[in-house]
Amino acid sequence: MPRSLLSTAAILALTAGLGACASQRFDGPVRGRAAPGPQASLEPIAPAMPSGPVTSAPLAPPPGATAAPADFSPPVGADVAVGPATPVIAPEPAPTIAPVAPPPPPIVSSGRSSVVGTWNAKDATGASCKVSLSSAPALDLYKASASSCPNKDLAKVTAWDYRDGEVYLYQPGGTVTARLRQGGGALDGALSKSGASLAMVR
Repeated sequence: MPRSLLSTAAILALTAGLGACASQRFDGPVRGRAAPGPQASLEPIAPAMPSGPVTSAPLAPPPGATAAPADFSPPVGADVAVGPATPVIAPEPAPTIAPVAPPPPPIVSSGRSSVVGTWNAKDATGASCKVSLSSAPALDLYKASASSCPNKDLAKVTAWDYRDGEVYLYQPGGTVTARLRQGGGALDGALSKSGASLAMVR
């Protein structure tokens, strides 16, 4: 056989062998290495939640808070206040007006100075006259005078004195004409000689 044909046949045989090796390398299993099996399924990390309807329960109120009634539901669209309630301020009581006390009765002074002045004297018969009691001294008494007195004993009065709440009227010589006791704003008594009543007022 000629040398040129032998070389061509050798090249073709070598090419066919290399193609068979390459096909076995890429298509068939690789010796010494296990073929990859089917892809392992991933195990779930956490247990699956049970399926079913989801329900919710209200939270318990904080300590010290008053729980709302179970059937309470605010109206739709209403603003629910979450702040503290406004304190209720009680109205102030009306001022009490104390009743006006009546004025005290006038104080009637007593004593010698309280009877000084002019008096209207009226006896039991209804006759009246003027008797003046002065603060001017007359020996151990005080001066007095009477005018227009129908009663003769009363017309002679010239002095007077005040002792133990009583007024004494004197005639000249020291004779007691009348004795009267001070009561309020008047003098009430009697004539010494006849015992007839005598009253003296301002």
